Amino acid sequence: MTNNPNSLISKPEWLRVKAPQVERIGNTANLLNDLNLNTVCQEASCPNIGECFASGTATFLIMGPGCTRACPYCDIDFDRSKRDLDPTEPYRLAEAVFRMKLKHVVITSVNRDDLEDGGASQFFQCVHQIREKSPETTIELLIPDLCGNWKALEKVLDSNPNVLNHNIETVSSLYKKVRPQGKYERTLELLKRTRDYSPKIYTKSGFMLGLGEKDEEVLSLLKDLKSNFVDIVTIGQYLSPGPNHLPVKRFVSPSKFDYFKAFGEKDLNFMQVVSSPLTRSSYHAEEIQKLMKKYPR
Repeated sequence: MTNNPNSLISKPEWLRVKAPQVERIGNTANLLNDLNLNTVCQEASCPNIGECFASGTATFLIMGPGCTRACPYCDIDFDRSKRDLDPTEPYRLAEAVFRMKLKHVVITSVNRDDLEDGGASQFFQCVHQIREKSPETTIELLIPDLCGNWKALEKVLDSNPNVLNHNIETVSSLYKKVRPQGKYERTLELLKRTRDYSPKIYTKSGFMLGLGEKDEEVLSLLKDLKSNFVDIVTIGQYLSPGPNHLPVKRFVSPSKFDYFKAFGEKDLNFMQVVSSPLTRSSYHAEEIQKLMKKYPR
């Protein structure tokens, strides 16, 4: 018998991904390589990389590629060494957004616990440079928890992104196992502080299913996000990157994802819940532009 626990559960039919358009993927990948930029699409082995790259979109990963945390669900490389920030990165990122003619861009980062502000100043500079070069582009920031440094959070928010996203990742009971250096309550506080400090910024969070959570815990998590003023939620199936990562405990059916979406939108009145097996936090993020028109601030 194999020692890989993921082999004990067969991947269902609904998790098959459509073959990507190789030529168009290559065009995007070549541009990113030319500007020496990282994407979370590549670093985290996102299952939607074919669709997103083929359409000329990407979620940019700054201050990486190495992360100072080693969360057992994540495929991004661990690197705790102290590294200087690259002052040219915001300019190169802005150039990529300009060349790709992006209407909406998502910027995320690895955890940089080695930095005093967790990288807040780099997020600020990235937004500033994109605004200078592509003023009509809407911007979403997917940030780490900044170790609870609320002054650093305010620095990020002062850049005035359209969307501030911070993923809660899983239910409270699984935090020590799934996100050992994170805190469930700290994530909720970050999201609430965002709304309190910048009421015009749309807030967003996401989490994974299939790590051992119970359905009633998912409903409780959605209620917690709503009570902390989150506007948009993404829910997707956890897919283990390999044998050295957490195993998949269950593959959640599409109908169950639909149930959580209906509960979030109809019962809790979230602005939007994107919920499906292949949903990831930045999947179809450009839809925020429609939501901003429907729910202006």
